[in-house]
Amino acid sequence: MPAMENRTLVTEFILWDFTDNRRVEILLFTILFGTYLLTILGNMVIIMITLLNPKLYTPMYFFLRHFAVLEVGFTTTVIPKALANLAVGQKNISVLACFMQVYLYLVLGATESLLLAVMSIDRYVAICNPLHYATIMNSRTCSLLVLSSWAGGILLMMAPTLALFQLSFCGPNAIDHFFCDIGPLIKLACMDTSVLELMFLLIVTLCIFGPLAVNVVSFINIISTIICIPSTAGRQKAFSTCASHFIVISISYGSCIFMYVKPKGTSELDFSKGVALLNTVVSPLLNPYIYCLRNKQFQDALRAGFRQSVVFCKSPR
Repeated sequence: MPAMENRTLVTEFILWDFTDNRRVEILLFTILFGTYLLTILGNMVIIMITLLNPKLYTPMYFFLRHFAVLEVGFTTTVIPKALANLAVGQKNISVLACFMQVYLYLVLGATESLLLAVMSIDRYVAICNPLHYATIMNSRTCSLLVLSSWAGGILLMMAPTLALFQLSFCGPNAIDHFFCDIGPLIKLACMDTSVLELMFLLIVTLCIFGPLAVNVVSFINIISTIICIPSTAGRQKAFSTCASHFIVISISYGSCIFMYVKPKGTSELDFSKGVALLNTVVSPLLNPYIYCLRNKQFQDALRAGFRQSVVFCKSPR
C-alpha cells in the first residue's frame, strides 16, 4: 500500500496562539475583547453617521463608510475565533473554517488595499482639480470605484485560494499563529507547494505595491499642489484633509509588507504574530479615530446625531 494511503487526513488544525498560561490567556481575552468592541463601535459610528447625516453625502465619506465596513469584516474574520479559543482554552479549528478564514482574510485585505488607493485618488482630484471635482467624482463614478475594489479583491485572491483548497494535509496539524494565515498553513501541506508559494508572492506583491504606488504618486502630486497654495491657512486646510489618510496608509501597508517580507534574523513566530496583531486589531481600532477625531465636519455631525438621539429618548411615547 502506498505511503500516502497509510496517513490520516487532517480534519482540524491546532492554532498555537499566544501562550499556554491560563491566567495570561484570560488577561489577553479581556484586552482583546475590549479592543474588538471598541473597533466595532468606532467603525459602526462612522457607518451610521455618514448614512444618516445629509451633510456627509460626499465622495470622501462615501469611501470612508465602505472602508469602515471592510474594517468590521476584516477584524471579525479573525478576532472572534481567537477570543473563543482564549475563553475556553481550546485551540482547534476545523479545516473548512480555516480555509474560509484564509479566503475572507485575503479578499478583505486585498479589497481594503485597493480602496485605500481609490481614496487617495479622491483626495488627489479634490486638491489638484477642485473645480471639476464634483463632475469627476460623481455618485456613479464613486459606486463603480467601490465595486471595482471589491471585484479586484475577489478576483485577485481567487486563484491562490482555489489552489490552497486542493492541497492535502496529512501530517502535522499545528499552525504557528493565532489565526489561519496562508503562509503557516502552506507549510503543513504534504505535497509540493512551490508553485502556490510563488503565485501567492506575486499576487500579494501586486495587491500591496500596486495600490501603494498609486498612493505615493497621488500624495506627491498633492504635496506639490499644497506647496503652491499662497495662503498659510489654505495650505493647512488642504494638508489636514490628507494627513489622516497618510497615517492610515502608513499603518496598513507597512504592516502588510512586514507580514510577508520579514527581516533576516527576526524571530518568525514573535514577529509574525506581533505584526498580525497590528494589522488585524490595532489598525482597525485606530482608523476610525484617526479619520474622524481630527475632522471638524464629522465632529459636528456626531454631536448633531447625539443630540437627536437624546431628544428621541426623552420624547414621550
